[in-house]
Amino acid sequence: MKKVEIKTQITVFDSINELPDLAKSLMNKAIEAKQKAYAPYSKFTVGAALLLENGKIIIGNNQENAAYPSGICAERVAIWKASSDFPDIKILKLAISASSSSQIVKEPVAPCGACRQTLSEYEIKQKDTIEVYFMGQEGKIIKTDSVLDLLPIAFDKSFL
Repeated sequence: MKKVEIKTQITVFDSINELPDLAKSLMNKAIEAKQKAYAPYSKFTVGAALLLENGKIIIGNNQENAAYPSGICAERVAIWKASSDFPDIKILKLAISASSSSQIVKEPVAPCGACRQTLSEYEIKQKDTIEVYFMGQEGKIIKTDSVLDLLPIAFDKSFL
């Protein structure tokens, strides 16, 4: 037996104003997308914006359903739309913003496990990293250089 230590590195920005211009613009698109989310049950809205290699920005937002498991997260809406419309174009960056109508979300909200798995599939498929920026409603923003920083021991097609 041996123990293996896995480390990940993140960058923390104190506010959206500290982001590089391109990331700031992308985060603003995620914030706009969040305004169109359909979250009548949880009152927790999420917006996502993807920057593609061709310069296109694809947005997504969470969509709930009374049959709760039938809803879908903003990140998966955006990445599946990107893959559907631009199947061979690389994804460079992803920005995510989340809010709640019951409280101010001040801490960065990372993608859920299902979204991490889905995002990692596309990162592995394109053989290139996707930068991920995520925030709450206000305050700090976390950046990872790769989806695999969020999911270091990923399940992929090599196991099938």
